[in-house]
Amino acid sequence: MTELLEIRDKIKHFYSKYEVFILPIIKLLLAFLVLNVLNSKMGYMTKLDNMAIVLIVALMCSFLPNGSIILFGVLFSLLHMYALSLEAAAVGLCVYMVVLLLVFRLGASDTILVVITPLLCSMKIPYVIPVLAGLFCTPSSALPVGCGVLVYYLLRTTVASSSAINVMEDTEFSAKLRILIDGIIRDKALLVTIAAFAITIFVVYMIRRMSIDYAWSIAIVAGAMVDVVILLIGDLMYDINISLGGALLGSILAVLIAAVADFFARGLDYRRTEKVQFEDDEYYYYVKAVPKMTFVTPERTVKKINRSRYGRSEVRRVVADNPATDLEEQELDSELEELF
Repeated sequence: MTELLEIRDKIKHFYSKYEVFILPIIKLLLAFLVLNVLNSKMGYMTKLDNMAIVLIVALMCSFLPNGSIILFGVLFSLLHMYALSLEAAAVGLCVYMVVLLLVFRLGASDTILVVITPLLCSMKIPYVIPVLAGLFCTPSSALPVGCGVLVYYLLRTTVASSSAINVMEDTEFSAKLRILIDGIIRDKALLVTIAAFAITIFVVYMIRRMSIDYAWSIAIVAGAMVDVVILLIGDLMYDINISLGGALLGSILAVLIAAVADFFARGLDYRRTEKVQFEDDEYYYYVKAVPKMTFVTPERTVKKINRSRYGRSEVRRVVADNPATDLEEQELDSELEELF
């Protein structure tokens, strides 16, 4: 545990020292990954599937606000839809207008979840999102997460319907619209997933706010279980073909990732919990204090060696008796050569 605490403190110190450089790099990698996934999953406009264009846009997103990643993701997906058909672009534009209205106009926090949610869904690890959102955000984060799920199912429906749209004539405007709209509206998995993620976020948030020992750990496990149970109930009710093995493996992965995030974010030591009581003129206060797990760097004692008092053999004996100097054999020989 000591080694883990030391690694955690080093990572935190490194991040706080170089935050001004790390954040743009993270945004660059996120934008690059999002645009590459869009190009690989859709790829209807071949001109956008160019590494130079993706890199330029990702570099722009690295120093622009977080909303720029959302806007460029919307633009890329709309252009791919337009290359597929005008009807697909029209449906996509309507969905994105609703999403942007809900997320930006209503002032929802954690807007970056609109991008991260469909990204993780496409990578087959969607169960991590509601658990982490419940731990580090508020219940209002269910809104951008739900919008992200809607965006993912929009893109998935577009890709699934592309072969049918391609064989239709240009005059079959209403038929193409019906395929896309029905594919989204009648997809019960969309509603079940949004409901499961929203309830999971609320459950995790409520449990981790409780003043009980290991509240965050309990919230992580309970959230993963609630998510799986709701998805399985939705599968039984609407036959949405959810893989039980995939749901269980995804929930286990979500628990592991959330546990690592909890360790780096808080890492509380419940063995040293203290309950404090004090009062003022109007109230009595009952406070439960749980200290964080910390790593204390051991102090090293440096002993100055005076060559006028010690010979070579005495110096070696002093160094051997004082392991706090922590000199390796080669370093010791070089130091002795300089002294004598």
